[in-house]
Amino acid sequence: MAKTALVTGASSGIGRATAALLVRRGYRVIGTSRNPEAIADSVRVAGVEYRALDLTDQAGIERFGADLGPVDVLVNNAGESQSGPLEELPIEAIERLFQLNVFGAVRLAQLVLPGMRERGHGRIVMVGSMLASFPLAYRSSYVAAKAAIKGFADAARLETAPFGVWISTMEPGSIATGIGERRTKYIAPDSVYAADFDTMITHLDRNERAGISPEQVAETILRAIEADKPKPLYARGSRAPIVFLLRRLLPASVIEKVVAGMHGLKR
Repeated sequence: MAKTALVTGASSGIGRATAALLVRRGYRVIGTSRNPEAIADSVRVAGVEYRALDLTDQAGIERFGADLGPVDVLVNNAGESQSGPLEELPIEAIERLFQLNVFGAVRLAQLVLPGMRERGHGRIVMVGSMLASFPLAYRSSYVAAKAAIKGFADAARLETAPFGVWISTMEPGSIATGIGERRTKYIAPDSVYAADFDTMITHLDRNERAGISPEQVAETILRAIEADKPKPLYARGSRAPIVFLLRRLLPASVIEKVVAGMHGLKR
């Protein structure tokens, strides 16, 4: 009997690529989207069961979980990319971001964990971001959300691993998903941060356009899913092996300057 994989945010980018790869690997794949009916035929992946899910709707998450059935693999991919100076970020925007990027993903994990534990096998992959490991100016809310989801994964895997359920975090670097076009931005028209912010966004968008494909990230997610004992952290893109090595070897102040320089900022 085919294992069931649930992939959130499966209508585009990393989620779509992961869903397609899992279908090819023989999984039964449930892919979520806020509005599955609006997914164009050219984007739909054959073999994926699309279901509606809005992770900002807590009651909707509970209804979704009640009708879900057994899940062997959960890939928490859905999320929002948010930018803006901390001073000018509306608190309601930060709250929405955490509901979508953190609390919704955590609740889904809670809903599938009992069945995984009882069956003695399960895989949960939290799709984070290398920005959680390498923070960037004007991305504080996004960095914090991705760091939070990694924290949940790192601690919870110590609880679930004895039951055969492994939780990992996947940190993509610059990925050519078009997410820059959907990124929410919060900055005042007369902001004192405007010049710096615009420089960062320009470099961020350029880096993402030159990034690796979502399919390459999906390959790494598959490694986490199919490993006997998945690692706590996987990373792909933005020369991940080198930069993580440098992070261990160099002072944090040097890493800050390197990350800022990659985005046109002087620190």
